[in-house]
Amino acid sequence: MTRARKEQVFLDETPYYHCICRCVRRAFLCGEDATTGQNFDHRKQWLVDKTTQLAAVFAIDICAYAIMSNHYHLVLRVNQHQAKQWDSREVALRWMQLFKGHPLVDRYLSEAEITQAETDKALELIEIWRQRLFELGWFMRCLNEHIAVQANKEDNCKGRFWEGRFKSQALLDDTALLACMAYVDLNPVRAAIADTPETSDFTSIQQRLKSLAVAKNEQQLQPHTILSFTGYKPHGKPGPGLPFKLFDYLNLVEWTGRCVRDDKRGYIPAEIRPLFERLNINEADWLMVVKDFNRHFIGAAGSPAQLSHWAGRSKRKWCCTHKSLHLYVNQKSGD
Repeated sequence: MTRARKEQVFLDETPYYHCICRCVRRAFLCGEDATTGQNFDHRKQWLVDKTTQLAAVFAIDICAYAIMSNHYHLVLRVNQHQAKQWDSREVALRWMQLFKGHPLVDRYLSEAEITQAETDKALELIEIWRQRLFELGWFMRCLNEHIAVQANKEDNCKGRFWEGRFKSQALLDDTALLACMAYVDLNPVRAAIADTPETSDFTSIQQRLKSLAVAKNEQQLQPHTILSFTGYKPHGKPGPGLPFKLFDYLNLVEWTGRCVRDDKRGYIPAEIRPLFERLNINEADWLMVVKDFNRHFIGAAGSPAQLSHWAGRSKRKWCCTHKSLHLYVNQKSGD
């Protein structure tokens, strides 16, 4: 049964969410249509550009993304703390980059003569906008509606572009966040569309690697359009970036990509060990989970205790398969 979004998103539990949306009938509406031979790859750039624009307006950061021919993945961080720090003027100006606004708010911003009742109403509207600026539903709505309208206009047609509302998974700890980001970044490699992460077009891993290649100093290492890596911090705590190190993550993705593919030889680099030891991840189970992330976690991803707590909060009987539990076994012993 479809669940209301308010029953799937709990920001006091985690700010990280994996969002997925598919084209109607899973048609290649963002790739090459096998029937007509027409190519729609340019729509992938539409998605990247619009996501980047929305991230600059919303208090929502992009951790990872992969734009495929018939679906896309986003790993997002909802920065509720940032939204609450904005003053009323900034909230209104951000909202009006996307929507028309309201006459009372226009008068409030212009500092024209306005009664106290009108001021109170304007501030009430702005507070509603503030809430929306850190809601996944509004972010995804703005993204999907824009792409659907633009694509239908290009095709001179009407009707659905996306098969339905987006699906979301809560990422309840750092292990789940890392596994999901690697899963998303390796989508083109697993689909045999690209051989390596750097040739995986329309992915965050390619964007990070391109930025790294042209960087001249440390301040330029990270692109501003996606969330940077700033080192190890507790999961979900307010901070400027992702709680990992960039090079650890790149090594992790490379190693995972080599090991998952049966037709490619690879090895476990020595430098990847510290990350695995820090998170107490069993290597064989890590590969199993990353290879089929969606099959192992349903609705949320995390340790058994966290998943149990999440199931209670979201009124579910369960939210993972039995295989997903192997990722977290023996964490205390480090086996």
